[in-house]
Amino acid sequence: MTGGPGKRKGRLFVVTAPSGAGKTSLIDALMRDDPSLKISVSYTTRAPRPGEKEAVDYHFVDVPTFRSMESRGEFLESAEVHGNHYGTAKRVILEAMAKGEDMILEIDWQGAQQVRRLYPDCVGIFILPPSVEELERRMRSRGQDSEAVIRQRVANAKEELAHAEEFKYAIINKDFETARRELANIIERERAKP
Repeated sequence: MTGGPGKRKGRLFVVTAPSGAGKTSLIDALMRDDPSLKISVSYTTRAPRPGEKEAVDYHFVDVPTFRSMESRGEFLESAEVHGNHYGTAKRVILEAMAKGEDMILEIDWQGAQQVRRLYPDCVGIFILPPSVEELERRMRSRGQDSEAVIRQRVANAKEELAHAEEFKYAIINKDFETARRELANIIERERAKP
C-alpha cells in the first residue's frame, strides 16, 4: 500500500465489538501508547453520555443533519445501532491515509462490512468479551443504561458475536492488559508489512 514512489499509504484498522466488550477502553489505551495512530471521530444521532465531548468522542448531530450527510455521500460507512445512527466521514479517512497516517475506525460490525467491501485490505479486529454473562455484568457496572436497554444490548451482542469470524483478528478481552498488548502487537505486525 503505497501512496507514490517512496511514500507509504496509511493503513486502515477496523475495530469492532459488542457494547461493553471494552473496545473503547482498549483503543484509548492504544492511542495513549502510540500517538502516531489517528482515530476517526464518528458522527452519531444519539445523545452524549456523561463526560463525552463534541468532536472528541463523537460529532453529535440530529437525524435530519445525519440523513442529509448520508444522502450527499459524505460517509464511508453508516449504520443504525440500538436505534441511533452512526457514520464515519469519508473525507477525513481518505485524506489521512493519503498522507501516510494509520487510521483506526471504532465501528459496529455492519459498518465494518461496508468498509471491508470498499477497502478489502483494511485490517479487521474483533474484540470479544470472555462470555455473554461477563458482557452483561460490565454493562450493568457502567450504570448508564436502563434494564430494558441492557436486555436489548445483550440480545444485540449475541447477534454481533456471530460475526467475529468475519474479521482477520479476534481478541478476547478477559484481562485488559493482555488484550491491550495483543491489540498493540497486531497493529505493529500489520504496520511492518510492505
